[in-house]
Amino acid sequence: MADQTKRIIYQNDQGGITVLIPPHDDDCDYSLEEIAAKDVPTGKPYAIIDASDVPVDRSERQGWSVDVADLTDGVGE
Repeated sequence: MADQTKRIIYQNDQGGITVLIPPHDDDCDYSLEEIAAKDVPTGKPYAIIDASDVPVDRSERQGWSVDVADLTDGVGE
């Protein structure tokens, strides 16, 4: 089961940040890395971060940015 204290982030085509939340399903057999590899678009670099690092207030997310150089945990397949 994927770690619920983590999130997967990548820069989307509009220049914003997409946040992937791993499933809460106990039957999920994928690791966080496997989820990222299959769900992040092909060729997009991603990072796995602590959920607490994601802005809670969605209105603040428009101002949230990530340096692409920090997206070093893998690339979507």
